[in-house]
Amino acid sequence: MLTIREHKGKLEGLTVVIVGDIAHSRVARSNIWGLRKMGAQVIVCAPPTLMPVDMDSMGVQVCRRIEEAIPEADVLMVLRLQKERMQQMLLPSLREYSVYYGINSSRMEKAKKEVLIMHPGPVNRGVEISPEVADGSRSVILDQVTNGVAVRMALLYLLGQR
Repeated sequence: MLTIREHKGKLEGLTVVIVGDIAHSRVARSNIWGLRKMGAQVIVCAPPTLMPVDMDSMGVQVCRRIEEAIPEADVLMVLRLQKERMQQMLLPSLREYSVYYGINSSRMEKAKKEVLIMHPGPVNRGVEISPEVADGSRSVILDQVTNGVAVRMALLYLLGQR
């Protein structure tokens, strides 16, 4: 959320789209809680097999088609597709996931010009996000990495003071 505030100046009133493996993501749940608390609208988008059944109760909008969610996004948070969970046959293939939910240049043509692209990493390039989007001018993925290290260091310092 620090990266969003650095680039957007606020969280309140923003629309954040979270796309990917919502069902298995701690990042998704914690961000949904925090973003909603700070006044952002949250839209989640995933295949039905990667979407928890309780999403409506979390106060988010559920979207099944990424093409409908992208134009609404001030921030597009792409989650890692957890390949280690794919033995459960939750998706037909990584290729099919990429075709229907992958963030690529053609999908980004429908996005707001000032949309931020985020990804908590590690990135499966070419699956959930194309390299040109991950490395593009709208991406703040490297800022997330930098801020993540600083935040973790600060938390360890504070915990060590007890």
